[in-house]
Amino acid sequence: MKLIKKKKILTKNKISRLKLILSTSILLFIIQCSTKINNENRDTCTIIDKLMDNQITSWNNGDIDAYMEFYWKSDSLQFIGSKGLTYGWDTTLINYKNAYSSKEEMGELSFENLNCKGLENNSFLINGKWHLKRNEKLKDKEGYYTLIWKKIDGQWKIIYDHSS
Repeated sequence: MKLIKKKKILTKNKISRLKLILSTSILLFIIQCSTKINNENRDTCTIIDKLMDNQITSWNNGDIDAYMEFYWKSDSLQFIGSKGLTYGWDTTLINYKNAYSSKEEMGELSFENLNCKGLENNSFLINGKWHLKRNEKLKDKEGYYTLIWKKIDGQWKIIYDHSS
C-alpha cells in the first residue's frame, strides 16, 4: 500500500515538474519571438529614418523629383494636405512643384519622427513633425505628418501621407 502511495506522489511530482518545464518553455519561446519582432521593427524604423534623411537632403538640394522618389509611383498613392485628399504620384509631384516653385520657397526642411509602429502587410506608421526654415519674407512653416511606409518590390515607399 505504501509503495502505491509513493508511486502516486512521485507521478504527481513528475507531472507538476513537466507542467512547469512546459510552461516555462512556452513563455521563453513567446518572449524570444516578441524580442525578435521588436528588433526587426526597430531595424526597419532605423532604415525608414535613413530614407527620410535622404529625402530631406533631396529637398534641401532643391530637387523635388528626387524627393518624390521615396513615394509610391502609383495612382493609388494618397496625399492629404491643406487642400484636402489627392490621389496619385503624378498629382502629388505637380502639387509640390506648384507650391514650391523655387529653392527659396522650398527653404530648409527638417523632420522629427515622434514614433514608428509596425503594421500588418510589411507596413509602418510614422508620426512626426516637419519644419521649413525660410527667409523672413516667406516665413517659416511647420506642421505634423502621418506616413505609411510599405515595402513594395523590395523597396520602402510612402503609400500614404497626411501632412498638415
